[in-house]
Amino acid sequence: MLITKLLFIVLIIICFVFYIMYLWDFGLVLLVVMSAVPVIMFITTYIAKRNIHADFAVKDPVIPKNTEFPVQLVITNNSIFPVGRAETTIEYYNVFNNQITSFELSLPIQSKNTQRVTIQISSKFCGIVKIRTDKLTIYDPLRIFKFKIARDISAEIAVLPETHEIGGIVTFTDRINDESDRFSDYKSGDDPSEIFDLREYIPGDKLNRIHWKLSSKKDEFIVKEFSLPVDIPCRLFLNLRCYEDSDFTLPVFDTLMESFLSVSQFLIENERPHSVVFYSAKLKAFTERNIADSDELTELTSEIILSVRDNLYCEEPMHYFSENPVHSLSSFTFITSVPNDDILRYIEDETDADIKNAVVVVKNYEDAEGMKSDTSELNIIPVVIGKVSASIKDLEI
Repeated sequence: MLITKLLFIVLIIICFVFYIMYLWDFGLVLLVVMSAVPVIMFITTYIAKRNIHADFAVKDPVIPKNTEFPVQLVITNNSIFPVGRAETTIEYYNVFNNQITSFELSLPIQSKNTQRVTIQISSKFCGIVKIRTDKLTIYDPLRIFKFKIARDISAEIAVLPETHEIGGIVTFTDRINDESDRFSDYKSGDDPSEIFDLREYIPGDKLNRIHWKLSSKKDEFIVKEFSLPVDIPCRLFLNLRCYEDSDFTLPVFDTLMESFLSVSQFLIENERPHSVVFYSAKLKAFTERNIADSDELTELTSEIILSVRDNLYCEEPMHYFSENPVHSLSSFTFITSVPNDDILRYIEDETDADIKNAVVVVKNYEDAEGMKSDTSELNIIPVVIGKVSASIKDLEI
């Protein structure tokens, strides 16, 4: 571009000399034309610059990981002047690490037109993927001048974790929410307030379960099966606090979210509504949500991902425990990356729950061996990065 400018300066000087040395009008016309060309290039490109707008368009702001998704760079030129060449450098990265992927893009921009450039992106980790460009540079047709437009435009996409099958046992205890009307659709129980099913009498059935009125009409004994309450006080505590800033940060966060999602989905599949506590950096407070089905879990997962800031800031869990003592739960499951021993000791000693679990994400199997529980009060389950199904096999909840 500098060479082009120097070339035009030289040509204008030559035309000026030609005009001085020769008396013909052709020399004057040539000088005027050569002098006007850069001015025209500047004016037309400047007008185009004032009328060009660019932004990123995302069809779906929430997508699963390991799935390609399109992001469009939308450029609108409202002027009558086309741009022969526009250049930009596009970067995208997961905000929870510093690994940036970038590529250069070059294209013409038509007049009175909107152009869309589609970029396919995927992420192998959950989190927030940000796509951005610092500027879009346009050039006049002769590449004498350049202008910068659309500075610092960006878009964010929430990438959701995957669910993994885990092995575990769902235990029904005596701690039941008496004010609830949630009962199992698949299993019978001992709650006489709700009838689960009616069936024929089998020797050994209790006489107080015989439906006498219906039996008299059918001339055979009909037995009532009572319902099984499923609204049992069960809580998951998701600790989003990052205990290490390194290349393992994003894989640990990814495994942490997938461990939480897998445990929560396991509870849903076993008809166990539950509550989830997590720190929302967006709300700057610990937040509790009740989960009863997969749709609510998907919505919550999106909320958690979008609430996390790029510095992974999270209040210490002890701040929550000091203000919200855990009382009368069937089970309490603490999901975290490697925490300090004080938190685990508090859960073991102070949490009022029949079953206490700590699902702890670790970097490798050596770290997992060091996380084995020495007591029967707290069941510690180490989860190696990327090995959720292989790690969570004996979860009692």
